[in-house]
Amino acid sequence: MSIYEQLGEDGIHAIVAAFYKRVPSDDLLGPMYPADDREGAEQRLRDFLVFRFGGPERYIEQRGHPRLRMRHLPFKIGIPERDRWLRLMSEAMEECDVPSPSREEMWTLFMQVADFMRNQPETS
Repeated sequence: MSIYEQLGEDGIHAIVAAFYKRVPSDDLLGPMYPADDREGAEQRLRDFLVFRFGGPERYIEQRGHPRLRMRHLPFKIGIPERDRWLRLMSEAMEECDVPSPSREEMWTLFMQVADFMRNQPETS
């Protein structure tokens, strides 16, 4: 059973909404999301996750190939930003009580993608 089949579109939307309600007040991630595009950013993440987890391909139809790293290059993403994104997403999944095995599958993808988005060198 796909994540989309287990959670449905509403379940994925709820996770994204729970994530984005945390973003504006976050000192590290909040400034990366322009206030005039938060709704757009939330919609893009919803559509991407729906597509990625087995639902309709709206994201691809509207935006083409995800090209996630290229689209995130304008933002400085290092280890602190990666870890904060993961923390907020983990909190969102907890809030939405995402069941197994979807939670583990989603977390695996989130860890891979969040690390792939890094565009800043590690500092000691």
